[in-house]
Amino acid sequence: MKVLLSWIREFVDVPGTAAQIGARLSERGLALESLEALDGGDAVLDFEVTANRPDNLSIAGIAREMATAYGLPLAMPGPAAPGRLRTPALPAVTSAGPVTGEGLAVRIDAPDLCGRYVGAVAEVAIGPSPDWLARRLAACGVRPISNIVDVTNYVLLELGHPMHAFDHARLAGQAIVVRRAAPGETLTTLDGKARTLTPDMLVIADAERPSAVGGVMGGADSEVTASTTRIVLEAAWFKPQSIRATARQLGLRTEASYRFERGADLTAALRAMARAAALIEQIGAGRVTGAALDCYPAPQRPLTLPLAAARVNGLLGMDVPDDEVVRILTSLGFEVRAEADPPRRWAVTVPAWRVDVQRPVDLIEEVGRHHGFEHLPATFPAASEAPGPSDPRIARDTRVRRALLAMGFSEAITFAFVDAAAAAPFHGSDAPVTLANPLSEKFTTMRPSLLPGLIDAVGHNRRRGRRDVRLFEIGTTFSPRGETRAAGAVWTGLATPDHWSGGRREVDFFDLKGAVEQIGAVLGVEVGLATSDRPCLVPGRAAEIRAGERTVGLLGQLDPALADARGLPAADAVYVAEIDLGAMTAAAPVGVRFVQPLPRHPHVVRDISVLVDDSLSAATVRGTIQAAAPPTLVGVTEFDRYQGTGIPDGKVSLSLRLTFQAPDRTLTDDEVHSGMQAIIAALVERLGALQR
Repeated sequence: MKVLLSWIREFVDVPGTAAQIGARLSERGLALESLEALDGGDAVLDFEVTANRPDNLSIAGIAREMATAYGLPLAMPGPAAPGRLRTPALPAVTSAGPVTGEGLAVRIDAPDLCGRYVGAVAEVAIGPSPDWLARRLAACGVRPISNIVDVTNYVLLELGHPMHAFDHARLAGQAIVVRRAAPGETLTTLDGKARTLTPDMLVIADAERPSAVGGVMGGADSEVTASTTRIVLEAAWFKPQSIRATARQLGLRTEASYRFERGADLTAALRAMARAAALIEQIGAGRVTGAALDCYPAPQRPLTLPLAAARVNGLLGMDVPDDEVVRILTSLGFEVRAEADPPRRWAVTVPAWRVDVQRPVDLIEEVGRHHGFEHLPATFPAASEAPGPSDPRIARDTRVRRALLAMGFSEAITFAFVDAAAAAPFHGSDAPVTLANPLSEKFTTMRPSLLPGLIDAVGHNRRRGRRDVRLFEIGTTFSPRGETRAAGAVWTGLATPDHWSGGRREVDFFDLKGAVEQIGAVLGVEVGLATSDRPCLVPGRAAEIRAGERTVGLLGQLDPALADARGLPAADAVYVAEIDLGAMTAAAPVGVRFVQPLPRHPHVVRDISVLVDDSLSAATVRGTIQAAAPPTLVGVTEFDRYQGTGIPDGKVSLSLRLTFQAPDRTLTDDEVHSGMQAIIAALVERLGALQR
């Protein structure tokens, strides 16, 4: 919310520089985002206003905060400077039903969506606004248009209540009807776009057709132009949920909808109308004729909350004097009445503009932030009981995180929401978990995997010249079955750092396989791989991660077509892995772990080369060897794979290193030879292998 310092000072004569004022309000919960110095010592302060404080979306609201922070009186607009115009009471006719006056009739047909509507007729002469008014609007980021439109915008900024002006001559039947839109009804809004309305949208209509989308934007057919001589001024209250839904459905966000959807002051419509009438007359733009027509079906009853000094001090953890509690709340606009029995208790009536205050604790928050949290004593409260044990998943995630960081991966944190196209390759046969009311089309689906976000993060780095990227994330994934805690990793570029001495090598499947095995080791689980046909991975370079008989993740090269669709160069080989940490933990052995001493006897190494079908997996070859070998076989390692000259089509030459060792003796050549013969025979018989 941008505010002009000189404008603020017409409400409260706050001392100090703009920077000092901004710092003081930041300490009170109204953070200063930016500060722009202007000529003549003036300044524009831009405050960050949280969604629950629509009262601060105005000069008056921020001035009220300043007055409380500095302990100064607050003065609403008066008869001094050009902007401080006297706001006399405006004659009004208030009714729960339809109300009729000179040249206008107002009726609310949808009281559940419009709680109050105030209309007034004014005779005007359209022209430019005075310089002081135009300069104030421009300083706050609003473009001056004409005197009448500028007055409605001025009231919006000053009091925080949106207003609108219709050309009276363009309203059929001299009537305002607040109703739901008819099915298929259309309206061309002030931005020149024709919009199709639905019955759940609120419209401001005349006797025949819609003239505005209630609380969002006016219609072009009733727009105030240079030829307008008579207008209808509008100040109303609309249901926040209805305005939010309508603005989202139409893709139309305005200053009015921004305020209405956060909750406007139901009692402010008449004050805003009186302020606009005074401004129109003071700047010579015309005058309101007759009384304001106030259609108010269900007058609001103010909320009164109990407050006790003991509760204030107990919840804040510091002693706040009773007179300070009363001062703060009174300055913020609350009505505070002391109760005689029991003592040190108050009945506090909440002003209509404080839609965020619903409970006594909300009042205590107001007292705390304006008394100053810097007054809190710098001591820890005494512990009444020992803290409970931490969730074991925290320690598990920490171990996995440390392992991945030690392996050179950088941690990323991505959104839990992704677009449907990014999620589609990863949710498999499960239906995606979609949002009924997404923030945008980019966030329609709860992520079924960590990989979509990590892949996009790789693309972000690649577009900025970072070729070698190694990222991981530990987070939650979502499916119709519930939530799953997972660890995901992506790796592209070089496997080893580039160095002048040479030896550069691109990352491959086995590099990421080693990282997965290390995670398994950290969690005490021996992981294995099985072939996979996941469509998001390259066939032949795709595997399921197994822990015993349980599938706990996937590993492989990302399909180049999918990488290209996510903005990655097709030539980049991107390897991905994801592990279900819950399933991995469940597969870990439970109970006593046995430790074996280091072997005292030497091992024997034998190498073997065989020709096998290139369709066989390495796991199949290893499994055949281990099934036929004696118990003294303690290791099988592939160290070469060759296809090319001298190798028949459809065949591959595999070279494996076998390690034999016994814990209680030194093996003889005959024992090793016998084991090798059994292994070779099994390879020939079961796999059709040919020893080279």
